[in-house]
Amino acid sequence: MSIRNIAIIAHVDHGKTTLVDELLKQSGSFRENQRVAERVMDSNDLEKERGITILAKATSVDWKGVRINIVDTPGHADFGGEVERILSMVDGAIVLVDSSEGPMPQTKFVVGKALKVGLKPIVAINKIDRPDGRHEEVLNEVFDLFANLDATDEQLDFPILYGSGRNGWMNVNPEGPKDEGMAPLLDLVLKHVPEPTVAEGPFRMIGTILEANPFLGRIITGRVHSGSIKPNQAVKVLGQDGKIIESGRISKILAFRGIERQPIDEAHAGDIVAIAGLSKGTVADTFCDPSISEALKAQPIDPPTVTMSFIVNDSPLAGTEGDKVTSRVIRDRLFKEAEGNVALKIEEAEGKDSFYVSGRGELQLAVLIETMRREGFELAVSRPRVVMHTDENGTTMEPIEEVVIDVDEEHSGVVVQKMSERKAEMTELRPSGGNRVRLKFLAPTRGLIGYQSELLTDTRGTAIMNRLFHDYQPFKGAIGGRVNGVLLSNGSGEAVAYAMFNLEDRGPMIIEPGEKVYAGMIIGIHSRDNDLEVNVLKGKQLTNIRAAGKDEAVKLTPPIRMTLDRALSWIQDDELMEVTPKSIRLRKMFLDANDRKRFDKQRAAGAA
Repeated sequence: MSIRNIAIIAHVDHGKTTLVDELLKQSGSFRENQRVAERVMDSNDLEKERGITILAKATSVDWKGVRINIVDTPGHADFGGEVERILSMVDGAIVLVDSSEGPMPQTKFVVGKALKVGLKPIVAINKIDRPDGRHEEVLNEVFDLFANLDATDEQLDFPILYGSGRNGWMNVNPEGPKDEGMAPLLDLVLKHVPEPTVAEGPFRMIGTILEANPFLGRIITGRVHSGSIKPNQAVKVLGQDGKIIESGRISKILAFRGIERQPIDEAHAGDIVAIAGLSKGTVADTFCDPSISEALKAQPIDPPTVTMSFIVNDSPLAGTEGDKVTSRVIRDRLFKEAEGNVALKIEEAEGKDSFYVSGRGELQLAVLIETMRREGFELAVSRPRVVMHTDENGTTMEPIEEVVIDVDEEHSGVVVQKMSERKAEMTELRPSGGNRVRLKFLAPTRGLIGYQSELLTDTRGTAIMNRLFHDYQPFKGAIGGRVNGVLLSNGSGEAVAYAMFNLEDRGPMIIEPGEKVYAGMIIGIHSRDNDLEVNVLKGKQLTNIRAAGKDEAVKLTPPIRMTLDRALSWIQDDELMEVTPKSIRLRKMFLDANDRKRFDKQRAAGAA
């Protein structure tokens, strides 16, 4: 059977997972009476909740006697480590662009990688039925983007389709006809995307996606580079340096048929398959015949830009809500994650009770924390810090990001002011239709930590911010931090509504009455810039003398609830976020007031 391998590239929320749903449906991958979930490729709970693709996944459709392997890639740059490996498996790419928003930073990120490896793109302008659609301008923007990314003349001569993934049609004309469904897109893939190139020689394959299966063990997905493979065949695994990592036998070969994976008797060069039976081989390793001595070259991965400390939870409430609390189980879980996610880097601290976890951005690390929390882990995490570099001249270099903010015209002034306070340089300002403007900045990564929630407050929730790693530049200088101090509990117990009511003039609370607190835990935001210890455990004094008036019922202002993402960006360097399966608590790194004073003195002396 003839094969085509394609990736679908798009920015977050431009509709690629919905498009894959329609391709599967219209190619006959589902039975007529089969019940199928919406966004079937987003199988992970967090993907469904956040509405983003986090893990790359493969599927396939049969069309006119040709098998088309489709890889659904993440659209967020924080998960770019997934994207870079995927592109080595495919021979073509569908670049999906929103008819209103046009090409966005993440589109640019992935398209740049795709053009670099020589893929021939097909451009599909999606959501053509949007009332604010501007498909002609968007097409020009896509062409300019390709030209800026040094596309070849052949790549610039790309075919164009218009349509609506949700309504299940694509056509060469923006008006349709719509009754042909997705057939024009599938026909174009057969015509435009070349068959996979096959190298001579015995079996070789680069590991691209890693996952763990409770029945089959470690499963590695990749494209067969040369030769063929059968179950029970002897193979060895070579690292990038050519050293042998392990030898063993393949226990099972799984091929993608629709959304199911089916065991097959033999896989041939050019096909995308998953193999099981090996215990050490991982992503970017070469799985090959025992006679091979040289590893295949894997795609280089961009370096991590943000790091955080994952610390064993030592608060007074440790172990009361989670069952995985020791450094050993946290260590095993983090190293297991790093095996499958090449964009993550894990280092053990000297004390062995904390780990430095480096990744592409706060979102990638927040997703890891949320996943661990749901698995029953308890841990404390520090504020994200950027990874600095020192060049050959000894200059400190920091990561700079390209930031695109779409915002209503009336709020553009406050956005420009806040970004300039964060050492950002504005590179472009232009109208984007509907009384909105598009602002482009080059900003230090450390200035953007925590800005998302502030941006939404400043613009009444109307702004859309997208970020993309740009390059390393000389250190831009100090950036101001959080303005407010915090309210700290001075004792352990359960928060009392009466005490919280009397503290309301000190600042808003972030806890509910009846919540368990301990000394050194953050219970509110101080209205001033200093930290203040308060008593939230004090109840009303009860006597046998009745007042003439009826006791007033205590009415509390609703607390500010800290989500995981918001808390991560809000805490300061001397604070931690305690994460358990049931709670997110904020606390000082040092719970004892005397330890905190000592730490502040040492920090002040170091700064001097």
